[in-house]
Amino acid sequence: MSAQRILVVDDEDNARRAIATILEEEGYEVAEASDGEEALARLTDFSPAVVLTDVRMPKMDGLTLLQKAREQGVESTFIMMTAFASVETAVEAMRAGAEHYLVKPLDVNAVLVVLGKALEKRALRREAENLREQVRKRARFHNIIGDSPQLQGVYDMVRRAAATRATVLILGESGTGKELIAQAIHHESPRKDKPFVKVHCAALSESLLESELFGHEKGSFTGAVARKEGRFELADEGTLFLDEIGEISPSVQVKLLRVLQQREFERVGGTQTIKVDVRIVAATHRDLAAEVKAGRFREDLYYRLNVVAVMLPPLRERKSDVPALVSHFLEKYSDAYGKNVSGLAPGTLQALLAYDWPGNIRELENAIERAVVLAMGPELTTDDLPPVLRGPRPTGSTPSSLIPGATLAEIEREAILRTLEMVQGSTTRAAEILGISVRKVQYRLKEYGAGGIPRAEEEAPEAEAASE
Repeated sequence: MSAQRILVVDDEDNARRAIATILEEEGYEVAEASDGEEALARLTDFSPAVVLTDVRMPKMDGLTLLQKAREQGVESTFIMMTAFASVETAVEAMRAGAEHYLVKPLDVNAVLVVLGKALEKRALRREAENLREQVRKRARFHNIIGDSPQLQGVYDMVRRAAATRATVLILGESGTGKELIAQAIHHESPRKDKPFVKVHCAALSESLLESELFGHEKGSFTGAVARKEGRFELADEGTLFLDEIGEISPSVQVKLLRVLQQREFERVGGTQTIKVDVRIVAATHRDLAAEVKAGRFREDLYYRLNVVAVMLPPLRERKSDVPALVSHFLEKYSDAYGKNVSGLAPGTLQALLAYDWPGNIRELENAIERAVVLAMGPELTTDDLPPVLRGPRPTGSTPSSLIPGATLAEIEREAILRTLEMVQGSTTRAAEILGISVRKVQYRLKEYGAGGIPRAEEEAPEAEAASE
């Protein structure tokens, strides 16, 4: 669809031709149609950016044309014209999706102004959509959001480990996204077309966990009315994800060790040895090495699990990913709750960056979901955030109007944070607009998250060099 193509629709030949001539003289590429039916056919072959259409026409009027165009998925912007000015007609046109409403006889200057604004708004909307798509492509790795240096190291480890059948142990605090990493390992592996089966070890008692993992035979315990296949059998040739592996009992640890060593087991209450080909990915928020020293976790099982270790950083250590995460959750919950919330009001991003997020990504997601539910307008404000995030402004934070008397570091901070809000959290796009490196944006975000404003004379030379 051309950004400068205009379709003029009017049953009055002289009026239509006059408008088309004026627009052509202004440099637009113009096509004409004498009624709605002809215009509907031209929408496909001409693909106009804007349709300037009369409301009252024979065969098919302008409002019907707009409705049918939308039903066919046409995204052209509609501007309506009519000689019968009325509030009712204007409201009906706007409700149907028209961008603007003009009254005949037309004022040429008014037409050009309205058309220019419509095209500018359309261009901004498309650029915003492109930016969001760039953020999706740049900042996602199998639904994992972020492109901080810490996560790039995790992505590299996942890619290298996934190609093998080695057991992987994912370590990190609760809420850091360990299950997403496990899924990424599976989807990057040769087993991606086979089952991905997960078990939350902490959610089951010892007896139930054993039955879930290995299955059971009919009559092996009260309630076992039929044979049941366990998760190991269900995951054969695929991947079994054992979440919170640090919570399993010593007896289950022994049986799990056998499966890892010999790739075989018996169902609960059974005697038949079952062989499986399963890739194990385990995760825990506990320090398993410390658990081994305390005698709560078998050392031999620990080393069997810890062939490849992936350490997920907490959110407080990768705050440059917060804008992209916020953008993702904004889109997710705006769609889920049918709300038009697409951005952040000034100061909101600063508040989100100033908080340390002890609950990590899970806590951030909860905060954004809550804020979207409470939001009264198209932008989230600090008043929409949980009370714990609405404390006093971080030391050194500045209002958007602060220029006279501000330090260069304060002005730089404001420029970076406001630009990030404008580009939906894309550090790459913000760096391009500001004319600095992506690393410098990420480096500054880390500092701002700690509540500080760096001063040029105090910056470590090696840190600044690394940021460029």
